[in-house]
Amino acid sequence: MAGGSGSDAVGLACARCAKHAHLQCPKCVQLKLPREAASFWFIKTPDQIERMRETCLIAREVLDAAARIIQPGITTDEIDVVVHEATIAAGGYPSPLNYNFFPKSCCTSVNEIICHGIPDARFMTSGKVIFPGTQLLSSEFNVGSLDDMVFIMHNDSDRSSVYYKGVHADLNETFFVGNVDEASKRLVQHTIECLDNAIAAVKPGVRFQEIGDIISRHASMSGFSVARSYCGHGIGELFQCAPNIPHYASILKIKALTGAGNKAVGVMKAGQTFTIERMIYSGVWRDRMWPDGWANVTADGKRSAQFEHTLLVTDIQELRF
Repeated sequence: MAGGSGSDAVGLACARCAKHAHLQCPKCVQLKLPREAASFWFIKTPDQIERMRETCLIAREVLDAAARIIQPGITTDEIDVVVHEATIAAGGYPSPLNYNFFPKSCCTSVNEIICHGIPDARFMTSGKVIFPGTQLLSSEFNVGSLDDMVFIMHNDSDRSSVYYKGVHADLNETFFVGNVDEASKRLVQHTIECLDNAIAAVKPGVRFQEIGDIISRHASMSGFSVARSYCGHGIGELFQCAPNIPHYASILKIKALTGAGNKAVGVMKAGQTFTIERMIYSGVWRDRMWPDGWANVTADGKRSAQFEHTLLVTDIQELRF
């Protein structure tokens, strides 16, 4: 397989930026780096696992650097600058930049933006909801003393991701800007619990379909809904690949409601790496796309939250990078 790792990457340099292969843009066609594939199921080698561990550590540090500047009065463009500079300083490349022509180094999704929000120059201020990429304001939250809730994504078209030594890392978190209302705090807390419950089930032999059942069960019991347009995915030398991991319930549990459900196939095996990135809504599960072709928002304008980790399945139990 072509890739930016091992002996294949030694000595190679990007024709565009002249950096060594493990540092530069994974989109450079000169290196023929793999981008996406739906049919590959990779069991990672010890070398790949170690490189992913390093990359995930850098991604965590980048996300923490972004979190430190979040406060009322900053713009999501400023967050993007921090993410970009911190990633480059660590010797990596921000995976979202130029990914399918995405224009920034991270996604910043505010309030009802579910994912893929494009950073821009709007200020996050108390009492207003700022939507990167459009002129819209939500009347539901544009009153009172509510502050913004920003969701930083480092990766896959949406989240803050890092490419380093030929592999990708993918994670994101939801942060409060100033003081938020109790309903938003409850949404975020239950979103964290959905992720923790799903991670606790990860081990060899578990069906990928069960992740959606676990998340959907906890979210619905708490009065929330689960995204159905996006899912977790395999990750490594490919940014996104199989397995796809939907976070909503299986068809046997919800067919009476919608006629379709989680049809994920396969079971977990030691050496697989993938993400769990459930997106939880305070309203209905339906969504819509903004005219910019990236930002996806809740159909009813209510808030959403998301947390994501990259995981390694081991013979003992899952390992959170």
